[in-house]
Amino acid sequence: MDTLGEFLVHAITLEDESAQRFDELADVMEVHHNSEVAGLFQRMAHYSRLHLADIKRQAEGKELPHIPPWELKWPDDEAPETVAHEEGHYLMTAYHALRAALRSERTGHAFYAGVARDTQDPEIRKLASEFAAEEAEHIALLEQWLLKYPPPREGWDEDLDPPAVVD
Repeated sequence: MDTLGEFLVHAITLEDESAQRFDELADVMEVHHNSEVAGLFQRMAHYSRLHLADIKRQAEGKELPHIPPWELKWPDDEAPETVAHEEGHYLMTAYHALRAALRSERTGHAFYAGVARDTQDPEIRKLASEFAAEEAEHIALLEQWLLKYPPPREGWDEDLDPPAVVD
């Protein structure tokens, strides 16, 4: 990241997309009456929004560039900390939801830690380090939650009466 504005735009986009994806997954779980997992995803969306609000406060009064989505500097196709759609399954358990959230928090942490490591700008390094530390807290929290939920039995995703899809 070359400028503070560029970094903040990336951080805002990362947290916003993370919250949106967690919301989408929560909605899917609600549709399938999997309220426990929906609640976990809703909680993760809330955490992303809290971090987003904090970043927006830090961006107040600063000039932020417009960066088209295709020019964002992500390590992959999507923003780090975004749970892949294919990780959602209507029969998934809390264990699966927590594992997906943990993977997303780890990629967010890796992104911020990488920016902190690679930037030449001391202000960006400071903020990226702070954001990485916050993601590390989320990782630790998710690891603790995961201890409460054992891996599901084999065949957890077998459904003798799967939902019908009408095109």
